[in-house]
Amino acid sequence: MASRTHASTEGSPPPGTLCSLFLSAVDRFPDEPALRRFTGVGDELTDLTYSEVFEQAFRVAGGLRALGLERGDRVAILAENRPEWAIADYACLLGGYPDVPVYPTLIAPQVAYILGDAEVRVVIASSADQVEKALEAADEAGLDVTVVACDPVGIESSRVIGWDDLVARGREIQGDTPISAFRTRALETTPADLATVLYTSGTTGAPKGVMLTHGNLYSNVWACSDVLPVSASDVTLSFLPLSHVFQRMVDYLLLAAGCTIAYARDIRNVADDLKVVRPTITVSVPRLYEKVYNKVQDAEGLRGRLVAWATDVATRWTIAELDEGGAGPALSAQHALADRLVYRKVRAGVGGRLRFFVSGGAPLEPAINRFFYGVGLPILEGYGLTETSPVTNVNPPERIRIGTVGPPVPGTEIRIADDGEILVRGPQVMKGYYRNPEATAKAIDADGWFHTGDIGEIDEAGYLRITDRKKDIIVTAGGKNIAPQPIENRLKTNRFIEQVVMVGDKRKFPALLLVPSFEALEPWAKAQGLDTSDRRALLTDPAVQSHLEKQVNDQLGDVSRYETPKKIALLDREFTIEDGTLTPSLKVKRRVVQERLDEVIDRFYDEANEHRSVFPGW
Repeated sequence: MASRTHASTEGSPPPGTLCSLFLSAVDRFPDEPALRRFTGVGDELTDLTYSEVFEQAFRVAGGLRALGLERGDRVAILAENRPEWAIADYACLLGGYPDVPVYPTLIAPQVAYILGDAEVRVVIASSADQVEKALEAADEAGLDVTVVACDPVGIESSRVIGWDDLVARGREIQGDTPISAFRTRALETTPADLATVLYTSGTTGAPKGVMLTHGNLYSNVWACSDVLPVSASDVTLSFLPLSHVFQRMVDYLLLAAGCTIAYARDIRNVADDLKVVRPTITVSVPRLYEKVYNKVQDAEGLRGRLVAWATDVATRWTIAELDEGGAGPALSAQHALADRLVYRKVRAGVGGRLRFFVSGGAPLEPAINRFFYGVGLPILEGYGLTETSPVTNVNPPERIRIGTVGPPVPGTEIRIADDGEILVRGPQVMKGYYRNPEATAKAIDADGWFHTGDIGEIDEAGYLRITDRKKDIIVTAGGKNIAPQPIENRLKTNRFIEQVVMVGDKRKFPALLLVPSFEALEPWAKAQGLDTSDRRALLTDPAVQSHLEKQVNDQLGDVSRYETPKKIALLDREFTIEDGTLTPSLKVKRRVVQERLDEVIDRFYDEANEHRSVFPGW
């Protein structure tokens, strides 16, 4: 039971803008590496200095003006993480053009909705595929836009120009105008000025445009810099979509401190890129930590027993260090031995220099967090939403409480409403939803409290614990309330389970839609003499079904009876962004999943399956 209903951390950010933040960094670190990218030749990397980034942003801002834009006009960025993303962003911020990030994984109709709703004038797109998507979306939205292609695309269209052409147009229109005049104009930006419009990924309903001001984002950088120790010697690997405010705000924070930001080649290359870039700080969503954890746990035989022992030691050592005043001599000796045999290799797998991870976007299973802490890779779990710029809470490195998302960051208040909903008030709360005053009034009450839609509790130290999404709570036909996320997160620590969604709202009992980890399941099945050539057929095998059911039951052995899933449907394909079942920030769209698999879900409660606990999901 929560011991408090309110928590706050004192602090008041000085007035400032993202323009002043960036220009200050340029002045302090002009010749230091700011942005780092892979050249495309092996593992070779190349850098842009702070002054070079500013010079390019200056020219791009001029190019946008040459295209006829005036201050306040919107520019969309439809691209994967890359230096041009950041340069375009800073060009828009410095030039007074609120930008509209668009996830590159969205399909043309989704992009059309955003471009139309935001009344975009220019789209900066990364590749030929994204340029074509932008043109199709603009046609569907009835917009006359110019598309700037970051890469050479070979598309013959009067509406498409290249990045170098944009820079050249900027150079031409700026002529002899000194860069100092551009700086002066940029510094006239006020904290109340709109910086960006971010469209929520939309687990339910149409996306809404979140308006964040310079003051919103500046205050969040200020607050997080008070909690997270970063310096000019730090290097990060940026791979979460910059279209999402989490990675973007962290990149602002790091650049303000003089850090170097390296961009991953591709989200699929993150494991390799970590070893090449060797970051000191990295942010991610829980999915990365789950994958690393399960990869370590995949070991079998003698190696598997060693890993299991080392995992147990890491867990016990973490609990002793964080909750019990410190580990004793015997446990410390075991921990030192496990470090030599196991932990060092895990640290080397993420580059060998990492000081800490930051996790956000969804709750992280405590067992995973304890393992990483024990290995020497502390994860600072935090919380926030697009509407809060995004961070409202984060665990400070010197006072980590695993299982929580930390106390409020400076200048922020958290309150728990009567129904358990988390309310937030602070300078990072958005200006409102773009052209949607009704939704804004519903989200932010008369006293300035933003209603998050999440359920949580505050412990005696003022640390917030997230229990679930308000709309995700399952209420069974018997009136029992079940929070599915903690159960799902626990199951995902099992190496045989890749994805899982609990269902059962208004039904007799909860059940699971489960995607196995075929990377772990297939070797196990081969060892049993089973044919693994057809995944669908594999999931019909009684031995496989029994094995996976045992994994679930063992993982949930101490869960109350009414929370324990009674049926399991095995799926042979993952939920993905591309098929619309995951948001771009990797959250499950429960409503979409349930609509698409409604026939499977109905089979859970069919009397014909009363004595059948596991079956294929088709």
